[in-house]
Amino acid sequence: MNLESLLALVVSSTLVYSAPLILAALGGVYSENSGIVNIGLEGIMTVGAFTSIIFNLTFASSLGIWTPWLGALVGAIFGLVFSLLHAFATINLHADHIISGTVLNLLAPPLGVFLIKAIYEKGQTANITANFGYANIPGLADIPVLGKIFFANTSAPAWLAIILTIAMWFILYKTRLGLRLRSAGENPQAADTLGVNVYKMRYLGVLTSGFMAGLGGAVFAQSISGNFSISTIVGQGFMALAAVIFGKWNPIGAMLSSLFFGFAQSLSIIGAQLPGLSKIPTVYMQIAPYVITIIVLVLFLGKSVAPAADGVNYIKAK
Repeated sequence: MNLESLLALVVSSTLVYSAPLILAALGGVYSENSGIVNIGLEGIMTVGAFTSIIFNLTFASSLGIWTPWLGALVGAIFGLVFSLLHAFATINLHADHIISGTVLNLLAPPLGVFLIKAIYEKGQTANITANFGYANIPGLADIPVLGKIFFANTSAPAWLAIILTIAMWFILYKTRLGLRLRSAGENPQAADTLGVNVYKMRYLGVLTSGFMAGLGGAVFAQSISGNFSISTIVGQGFMALAAVIFGKWNPIGAMLSSLFFGFAQSLSIIGAQLPGLSKIPTVYMQIAPYVITIIVLVLFLGKSVAPAADGVNYIKAK
């Protein structure tokens, strides 16, 4: 394998595994910038994965190549609906954010498996036939050298996630809406005094995280796992949360961190084809992403500064 083919393999695999993390991390960035800690990204991704696979299996024969894209949208919508539980608990009932998010993580997997057994009478679904697969980006794939590495046989959802990152960064830092959202997470009392509806901004942040995490779960299920079981989403939500912290609550930073974690995940798949890694036992490559996540959190959690009111319940004064 020459250098160009080797780089193409690494980049392509990294993008596939990074796409779900980028999408979920973007949602986490918006939720935490609004002041709501959302460790329930794992559970929301599970809901997105479950609903997208059910949709895919049901409508693949009639929708054809559009099935995974519409399935991703369905997963995102159900992720948004599921995140309403977290929003209501933390914003209206002033519940502890960590406990509420943990409930989402504990609720989603068994609920998904219960419904799978009720629908299909077994513990997991069949494999889907309409998945995202790999695609060439028209025009860009024909660029010499760079085209083959970055834009040929690549992940379309990953490039969509990168475009969304830029758009969501612009909204968060260059628009009035983004300023109001961030003010709700930095100083909600001052924001309220200036006429910002803090509850509304926090709902917007949490529901955005639900939509994006559901989308991430749907992309993971339809591009990597290919079916749904209780072990479909195993740690990806926590990796996305780590990417939020590692990326300093900034969409661009979260995307770059997600690419790093996606690369670590991809090594368990392509490691045998890479010089120097082929002799490392597979089990070590499989646990590497989780070990790296823990190390990153230990090294950077104390150094990264979250929004001042992140995780602090706001009670509007009468």
